[in-house]
Amino acid sequence: MAPQTPEELTAALPRAAREIEEFTAAAGWDQPTQVFALVPTARLLAEEPGLADQLDPDSPLTPIAQESLPTEDLAEALGQIAWPEQVAGCALVQEIVVLPPEAEAALPEDPAGAQQAAAEHPERREARLVAAVLRDGGETCVMRLRTEEDDGERVEDASLAPNLLAALRETFAD
Repeated sequence: MAPQTPEELTAALPRAAREIEEFTAAAGWDQPTQVFALVPTARLLAEEPGLADQLDPDSPLTPIAQESLPTEDLAEALGQIAWPEQVAGCALVQEIVVLPPEAEAALPEDPAGAQQAAAEHPERREARLVAAVLRDGGETCVMRLRTEEDDGERVEDASLAPNLLAALRETFAD
């Protein structure tokens, strides 16, 4: 397997985000916030050939689950992450509350008040969000809305969480 180019890794990022969402979904809802390292599969196989039977050689990126993160201060937790050069990207999966745009605009300014108002809003929807970035620039988001069937609508759009994507990108800053 030849090393992947930055373009191949960028093209593979949405697939990796979907894999992470599906992996997390297998454990059900109400899961803690978790970070994943995204490592080029070719590099991982070159360094750890014994993993060949556990990895998909057709997938340019392999997500590797890390410890769960505390959600009290996610920005602080992300600020303490630094990745080794073998890690091409990272992803964060968390459960969030989604509101209609008009309800979001009416939220209080203070974070605690906004969080409480969102949690109590009659039109709120719960969702699982995966935000993923690459060291060299690619980014994507995948969100699954929670439904009674547990196989809710999935939306893919990099503009879903610009602040979270920026925070993840900062984990690669020198």
